Amino acid sequence: MTAAAPAPGYRGPARRGVPGATVAAMTGHEFADLIDAQGFDFFTGVPCSLAEGVIAALERRPSDRPRPYVPAVREDIAIGVAAGSWLGGRLPAVIMQNSGLGTSANALVSLSRLYRLPALLLVTWRGFEGKDAPEHIVMGEITRPLLDLMGVPHRVLARGSERADLAWAHAETLRSSQPVALLLPPRVLEADAPAPAVPRRGTPRAPVATAPPSAVPSSLSRFDALSAAVGVLGREPVIHANGYICRESFAVRDRPENFYMIGSMGLASSIGLGLALSRPERRAVVFDGDGNLLMNLGILPMVGGGPAIGRGRPVNFVHVAFDNGVYGSTGGQVSPSRGVGLAAVAAACGYARAESVDSAAGVERALRAAIGADGPSFILVRVNDEERPAPRIPYAPEEIRDRFRRALGSA
Repeated sequence: MTAAAPAPGYRGPARRGVPGATVAAMTGHEFADLIDAQGFDFFTGVPCSLAEGVIAALERRPSDRPRPYVPAVREDIAIGVAAGSWLGGRLPAVIMQNSGLGTSANALVSLSRLYRLPALLLVTWRGFEGKDAPEHIVMGEITRPLLDLMGVPHRVLARGSERADLAWAHAETLRSSQPVALLLPPRVLEADAPAPAVPRRGTPRAPVATAPPSAVPSSLSRFDALSAAVGVLGREPVIHANGYICRESFAVRDRPENFYMIGSMGLASSIGLGLALSRPERRAVVFDGDGNLLMNLGILPMVGGGPAIGRGRPVNFVHVAFDNGVYGSTGGQVSPSRGVGLAAVAAACGYARAESVDSAAGVERALRAAIGADGPSFILVRVNDEERPAPRIPYAPEEIRDRFRRALGSA
């Protein structure tokens, strides 16, 4: 196996106190301040030891500062959270190891690039120059070619040019309206002192009791359930899962406050979380599907586990999952949700409210209550597998993006 060539612009592994070092390594705290100075104001990601100082600096911030760091359980979820924050008016940065590029490829291509959503990717470069543990070597070699294949502009962060590199990233992500990446090789940043433990804030309330899972089909169609839900809505923004949920909701009533997902199955709830965190003054609603949610179950503890990271749960987050027990868009294959109480799972993950309904009246009651009370709230709507003919979404992705942001006042 051939070792990867040194990255252009990288000045080598010089560190503070090492003879011959011409440029001292910047601390994570100093680098976080530079990111702030460039206008990035929303942070999420998956940890890597090469970026531990930056993450520690972000986590140490007072909870009342409007720049939260949201720990994600997967890199593609972090991309979704960042997307929602940008729709809400923030400028996000996502921290990940380069191994996470593989995990987040679909999200980057069919969400971030499809809708043209700006973001800074801070990607640590494990396997740099072929020197690392065996599991990092191949990814180290293909990191830059992979970014090229996905069409993500990138630079290698270098000592002494951190300010210029971040300025380029800021200008380029806004100019191109898409993600850009800064690669962080080993030792380009210096680790800060370990962060103190973050105290838990608040006591989670007992969730609403939920019905046990049932394989008995519902008499309620998803179209009728969506009609009932849409009838309750005022100006609440709604992130729609891809597939027939988008199309049927569009057929019920098209709204500028609707963000229709075309690709990136599973990420509607992540986008909704980012939106809720970036716009705490507004209720953020997600119309999810059982297949979408099962693909992204890790979002549930991210929503309900807020007290664990010292920031509290997003009380303005309303999560509605329409469960028909099948993968409708791909031919009606059976979904594992038939034997799982998804509302009970949400309750166990810390949602303040979680319940299951199977009638139009139940949908109206539950959604009206969720919009009017503090959450986060989870509503499982059991529907049958009937599908009404519904048109595809007629808008281009960028048109969906722009009218949604105008409706939110984020444009």
